[in-house]
Amino acid sequence: MCHIVTDRFIQCLEKLKERNEIKSSRQFALAVEYHPQNLNDILKGKRDVTIDLIKNASEIYKINPLYIFTGSGDMFIRDDIEQSSSSPNVVRSLEKIVYVPTAAHAGYIDQYNDPVFMEDLVSFSLPDYKFQHGTYRCFDIVGDSMEPSLFAGDKVVCSLVDSNNFYSSVRNNLVYVIVMEGGLVVKRVINKIKDDQTLLLCSDNNYYQPYGVHIGEIKEIWHVEVKISPYLPSPNNIRNTFHEEMDNMKKTINVQSTAIQALNQTVEKLLKQNRSL
Repeated sequence: MCHIVTDRFIQCLEKLKERNEIKSSRQFALAVEYHPQNLNDILKGKRDVTIDLIKNASEIYKINPLYIFTGSGDMFIRDDIEQSSSSPNVVRSLEKIVYVPTAAHAGYIDQYNDPVFMEDLVSFSLPDYKFQHGTYRCFDIVGDSMEPSLFAGDKVVCSLVDSNNFYSSVRNNLVYVIVMEGGLVVKRVINKIKDDQTLLLCSDNNYYQPYGVHIGEIKEIWHVEVKISPYLPSPNNIRNTFHEEMDNMKKTINVQSTAIQALNQTVEKLLKQNRSL
């Protein structure tokens, strides 16, 4: 969980105190079934807020998860919105994850802000609570630069990094999708914005050398949250199948060899009989 999400959560907690809805952080922690010392560590910046804590705070104190994760909307869910969403005539929809396939990468770089372009892309949902609020994209993995972490054909589901706060939101050694003028890449990142306004992009495959990109060239940054990989059989099963095929082939060769030997013996007998005549 990034620091900006934790900061927004703390802002909501302070607002609850201002409105006298809670008297202390300890009272809040006990109400949401969270250890008071752990909450104190969050307030001191020693740890980040958790999904479960946000979920419980949303249910009990009506803290708005949309605000927590994206900064959009009100800090708290208004009663009129809550009543509307709970109406039996209203169907609650999950947050849509827009899928950007390999063929659309080039177009996405230029048209990621174009609603018409985005509407044409396929979208889907995941059941995990974390994907029900926020902005997410799914990208295809191309090439071998991130092996063995990510392979060509894998897909990654990513959360949007706040463009106004790259300095504190981008964490060292995590994997991000970087959308730039020159292309779209998936790399492990070292944050050097404080030093020289760049991000160092590193591949997990040692064949590829790291390189820096100036922050001004970057359009979007997406943090890789989940990877979706094609199903592969167990290596043991593949090995066993291979050995079975080899054994069957050996049996076939032995049978054919025996038949050929018998045929040769028959031919030799016929030749000897012809010579004796």
